[in-house]
Amino acid sequence: MVTDTISDMLTRIRNATMVKHQIVQIPVTKMSLAITTILKEEGFIEDFEPYQENKREYLLLSLKYSGKSRDSVISQIKRISKPGLRVYKKSNELPKVLDDLGIAIVSTSKGVMTNVKAKTLGIGGEVLCYIW
Repeated sequence: MVTDTISDMLTRIRNATMVKHQIVQIPVTKMSLAITTILKEEGFIEDFEPYQENKREYLLLSLKYSGKSRDSVISQIKRISKPGLRVYKKSNELPKVLDDLGIAIVSTSKGVMTNVKAKTLGIGGEVLCYIW
């Protein structure tokens, strides 16, 4: 049993992009579903769909690559807030990732969203990860 499901999800995506897999399987949680939805909206993955095997639910993520050399759209994915050290930021302190070329995923009182959306709404929260 994995204790940190967000780190597990990000590691699975990172490992799959390093070896250029097309599909990666992730166990379903509310948080992984919210993060996956943001990744699709921001164009970091092609699509995702729920999948059930042996009474366990998974998400199948279709990863996105560009060009003939199949370079991954996700160059780097980095966990920020961890179970041992939570990182909270106010709305005016939310980070800019590569001058807004990347995103930070933030868990707020209004749900999980990107740093840009949280800043426009004027709410802060826990910075989960950076993706660029």
